[in-house]
Amino acid sequence: MSSRLLRPGTLRQCHQPQLNPGAASSRRRPTSTFPPRDERDERKVILPGIQRIVLVRHGESLGNVDERAYARTADWRIPLTDAGRGQARAAGRMVALHLGHGGDAAETGSVGDGAGPNRSGSGGRVFFYVSPYLRTRQTLREILREVDRDRVVGIREDPRIAEQQFGNFQCHSEIQDNKAERTDFGRFFYRFPDGGESGFDVYNRVSGFIGTMQRDSYHVLESWCDDDPSSMEEGMTICIVTHGLAMRLFLMRWFQYTVHEFERSYNPPNGMVVALEPAGTGGFELPEADRIALGFPPYWEQERFRILDDYGLLDKSRW
Repeated sequence: MSSRLLRPGTLRQCHQPQLNPGAASSRRRPTSTFPPRDERDERKVILPGIQRIVLVRHGESLGNVDERAYARTADWRIPLTDAGRGQARAAGRMVALHLGHGGDAAETGSVGDGAGPNRSGSGGRVFFYVSPYLRTRQTLREILREVDRDRVVGIREDPRIAEQQFGNFQCHSEIQDNKAERTDFGRFFYRFPDGGESGFDVYNRVSGFIGTMQRDSYHVLESWCDDDPSSMEEGMTICIVTHGLAMRLFLMRWFQYTVHEFERSYNPPNGMVVALEPAGTGGFELPEADRIALGFPPYWEQERFRILDDYGLLDKSRW
């Protein structure tokens, strides 16, 4: 595989990207996709050659069962429970179905409350990103038991999709007090004391990760062009194995949800699989069932469009 890190626009004839997210107005009644289609109906390819983006929350961990575990074990070393390994294995079957193979065990839908896979076509190969936490790495290990090895293009660990930092070894009673205070203050801007992070901090590092993900996609696609141009027809899936908050903040950044909209969203259940499928505009869309399960608004009802017609939203302090 080539070691060159490509800049956007340097791909050869295989795929010529047109990275221009564009803008939309509520007066045009935008579709429930990102990016929206403009008046000239031009296709805006956000990640050329990428067929879908799959987000997976880790399976149930020891900390999910007993939060006192954080007092004696570093958060990043908390393992999965046996039930969590089962959830991760089921998530792996869902990922395999998105790639166009796998059995029928996961056809009933996501491990959580979301929708089942779109089986309209083969997903080709897959590139995995994983948080460095033990529970996410173990989740990926179980996922890989269900995915054909020859479909895996690469695996990369990235600390920017790790869990929100709550401090070091955690005093259970203090953390519970902090979480109660966070509810009153607001989840996005509340910063955990003693070296902890705010949701805003996680949002910023996830935003940087998205830029890296885009550059990596060019790198991989360039290698495909060099090695086997015909394999480009299969497309590629990006699968991100991460945590509940990082997953929601990824979606917030990708679909440009506001802070108020994030505050009203819900954490996904352990093992939930959310697949962003291609949209007719060249971007990706969040399936309706997953959007409802996570508590995000429909695209055309997002505040960023409504505010164009109602400046009074700028004065609103309670949602």
